[in-house]
Amino acid sequence: METVTISPKFQVVIPKFIRNSLKISPGEKIVMFEKDGVIHMVRIGKLKSLKGKLRKLNTINLRDES
Repeated sequence: METVTISPKFQVVIPKFIRNSLKISPGEKIVMFEKDGVIHMVRIGKLKSLKGKLRKLNTINLRDES
């Protein structure tokens, strides 16, 4: 676990080993939110990366038709 410092402009630097392991590049978008006193950072993926992910989804009995 690594400690980061908040700059006077409220900026933080993502540690190098995390950037490398997640292959984060400059310009990528990240959503930050707080829940129960914990700050979460979630990378927003590109929509094109989802292409074909739901191809084998079974929609039979997905909704209640009654």
